[in-house]
Amino acid sequence: MESWPAPRVPSIPGTPVPLRLHDSATRSVRTTEPDGTAGIYVCGITPYDATHLGHAATYLAFDLVQRVWLDNGIEVRYVQNVTDVDDPLLERARRDGIDWEDLAVRETQRFRDDMTALRVLPPEAYIGAVESVDDIAAAVAELLADGAAYRVDDKQYPDVYFDITASGSFGYESGYDRPTMLRLSAERGGDPDRPGKRDPLDPLLWRLERPDEPAWHSSLGAGRPGWHVECAVIAGKRLAMPLTVQGGGSDLIYPHHECSAAHAEVLYGVKPFAEHYVHAGMLGLDGEKMSKSRGNLVFVSTLRADGVNPIALRLALLSDHYRTDRFWTADRLDTAQARLKRWRAAANRFGFDTTEVVAALRSALSNDLDTPKAVRIIDRWAENSSLCGPPVAKAVDALLGIDLSS
Repeated sequence: MESWPAPRVPSIPGTPVPLRLHDSATRSVRTTEPDGTAGIYVCGITPYDATHLGHAATYLAFDLVQRVWLDNGIEVRYVQNVTDVDDPLLERARRDGIDWEDLAVRETQRFRDDMTALRVLPPEAYIGAVESVDDIAAAVAELLADGAAYRVDDKQYPDVYFDITASGSFGYESGYDRPTMLRLSAERGGDPDRPGKRDPLDPLLWRLERPDEPAWHSSLGAGRPGWHVECAVIAGKRLAMPLTVQGGGSDLIYPHHECSAAHAEVLYGVKPFAEHYVHAGMLGLDGEKMSKSRGNLVFVSTLRADGVNPIALRLALLSDHYRTDRFWTADRLDTAQARLKRWRAAANRFGFDTTEVVAALRSALSNDLDTPKAVRIIDRWAENSSLCGPPVAKAVDALLGIDLSS
């Protein structure tokens, strides 16, 4: 599957600062320590509609991770999946009377266009679930043969499930107690109430063919893969273990990241699956949770079609800390547009040395991507007419992905 074009990332003089990130598993901010190459896997979209502002905020956070690593001279290998076959996609296709494959292609392209407009660095490998089915089926067969998986006690649909006891450490990534896991499993695509499972929390690995659903032939029987094992296999096939960072929104902490980590640790014999589990906060709208069920999603493509400058949108989303749950309001975009105008006005002026400004920007971003502080630093630079413009503009481009040349 094709990715999208990469924006240019300039190199900047001065001394870079190693990146420290919050790790959900240890509940602490720790220094990332890639061994030569940083491997990052960020969970991608299920393309039944794309890209809402919550998606955009999440991918911008991991764009900054890459930019700070690149500033430190670290080679980055970035992999992202596309869950281009799953229940939500099939349900939307049936509702709209469209072929599910056509829907996936259309919305994946919309996502690419949005990421390009927002100047998000693309993954080196952009991989769909459909193109990975053979690899996933082989991995599930391996788990089944090793006793880490089993067929559910169901004569009609003996689907394959993962035994959560197989990893020996299930639950460490999220740190949630069992009642919380049961609740979130039911809310986020799991099936804790299905009869015949060894444990209600055991996640699906292979769903056997149902009427009017797509299926692929394998030794497991015609069917399709579960969501969590998809990411475990796509990451495991393309990145060295342990990953430097596994990333996504905070709604993926459980069950998705917990389960994909458990699958990968059993499949590849490495613990932990990732050195850092990094999660972005949720974005609401005008005081309410933003969700498809509420019908209040704000789409990047819609804003772009309405003439919103995507660089101003990027700046608006970066004005809050990536781990903060926050609400989107129209005045956030107004503020960002005015801020971008001020920054661009300052970008070409001549003045005194700005080495300390660039150093402060690096320091802020290295400390768990403190973009609110970074924005304040650049605000103060823009307000000080005695300070030089081009060196800071170059650093803002490289580290924040904000192009001040227009």
